[in-house]
Amino acid sequence: MLYFLSNKSKKDENEMNLLGMKREYESSKNGPTIHFQLSVPELVEKILNRNEGILTSSGAVRVETGKYTGRSPKDKFIVKERASIEKINWGAVNKPISPEAFERLYSKVTDYLESKDEIFSFKGFAGADEQYRLPIQVINEYAWHNLFAHQLFIRPLDQEIKEFESEFTIISAPGFKASPEIDGTNSETFIIVSFEQRIVLIGGTEYAGEMKKSIFSVMNFVLPEKDVFSMHCSANVGLDNDVALFFGLSGTGKTTLSADPSRRLIGDDEHGWSSNGVFNIEGGCYAKTAGLTEEKEPQIYEAISFGTVLENVSVNKHTRQAIYSDTSLTENTRAAYPIQAIKNNVDPSIAGHPSTIIFLTADAFGVLPPISKLTKEQAMYHFLSGYTSKLAGTERDVTSPQATFSTCFGSPFLPLPAERYANMLGKKIDDHQVQVFLVNTGWTGGEYGTGKRMKLSETRSMVQAAINGELNHVETIKDEIFGLNIPLHINGVPDEVLQPSKAWEDEENYKRIATQLAGKFKENFSHFADIDKKIEQMGGPLV
Repeated sequence: MLYFLSNKSKKDENEMNLLGMKREYESSKNGPTIHFQLSVPELVEKILNRNEGILTSSGAVRVETGKYTGRSPKDKFIVKERASIEKINWGAVNKPISPEAFERLYSKVTDYLESKDEIFSFKGFAGADEQYRLPIQVINEYAWHNLFAHQLFIRPLDQEIKEFESEFTIISAPGFKASPEIDGTNSETFIIVSFEQRIVLIGGTEYAGEMKKSIFSVMNFVLPEKDVFSMHCSANVGLDNDVALFFGLSGTGKTTLSADPSRRLIGDDEHGWSSNGVFNIEGGCYAKTAGLTEEKEPQIYEAISFGTVLENVSVNKHTRQAIYSDTSLTENTRAAYPIQAIKNNVDPSIAGHPSTIIFLTADAFGVLPPISKLTKEQAMYHFLSGYTSKLAGTERDVTSPQATFSTCFGSPFLPLPAERYANMLGKKIDDHQVQVFLVNTGWTGGEYGTGKRMKLSETRSMVQAAINGELNHVETIKDEIFGLNIPLHINGVPDEVLQPSKAWEDEENYKRIATQLAGKFKENFSHFADIDKKIEQMGGPLV
């Protein structure tokens, strides 16, 4: 049994064993060769020699994830044990699994890995602020998964490795498939978090994002216990050290709008907000690449270089150039690279307290204002709502825009009750006098199919004005349906664009669609039974 994989009772002995050995272990009849903390070039060599991927013209490694090209939320579980049973918000997102089922799968997975010729180990951190960082170990069946971990988590210094003691371990064995009838899972795939054993067990899926998001879920459990607000957002900082946060679900422009050449990137996806300020939880970026061009997103385009992991990206067989416009394998094509590949990044990824928060939504109904100012209560309402919309054709049976709500803009990764995170947001807004804005990067002048997508240049102008403080005291008008405060004028944006009712040719049709969406907000918010009534009323006058 590969006991060193765990953080269980033998932790101290096993950590000493693992650290006392050489970086590369001799293969023997007793187990596989274990490659510990390989460098990027060494991992790339392993990937190519093992036929796990191919080298592209940029030096990036392109891999395919097979059957699963995205996360498997229905296959994610939390072990129901003493360390978590009273704290977890159990339900459809945080599904329980018994300690006995976890132990059985743990033994099967470690036996499976023991049968391999070689496995890969990486040690690093989650959390750039040393006061709150979590030391983690990642054990992988695949070399490319270990490269992914190397690029996405924070890489330790040589001295830190010598003194390293991991507090959480990811064990990823994509080739091992569960038997639902025997193992108590929903399918062959499983992502199981044990807060008592401090292990994440992953099997049956090659999608590397499960590792990244599992540790984010762990941090969303650990950080609030230390009075740190954990957030699913990107963050950047200006020349005057003014910090801005960007919350938003996939497709709303979170990565695009935070990658601003005039500002330095703190991180593109996961952050903590402590009494010291904001810090990145990760050491890298996991950017979407569908439709990527150098002109549209130069920072991301230039960051893709040697050592980057390209997931499910089409490649020219002859030139080995990536074809980002080809999404035949999946719309969810990705690039994983260290944050240092972004030229104007903050290193280390730590900054002060935010002065501006941007909530991003891509409203395909075309009725939300392009930008609106939020009070603290409105901010908490829209944070809990986490609204965006699915488009026709993005999923089977989706034939028209559909409202989508993801609590706190990250429902799949929140083990604690949503109100816990929302209350932390409200306190931070009060303590630091933060200005909060809701920005619609979706449609205007009509629904998807009849209206137009917001112009990126105009959205950038609005975001820039918000961050620069130009909208702090600007004249506004209250939207009659959603109760949002809409600025009447912003440089670089036509005045008629700012008010949705004026952008629609048929105002009555606008009111009908807007009222329907307001009703969906109300229906969704009814799930929060324990929330302050003042916040519940922030959906708008007609809600």
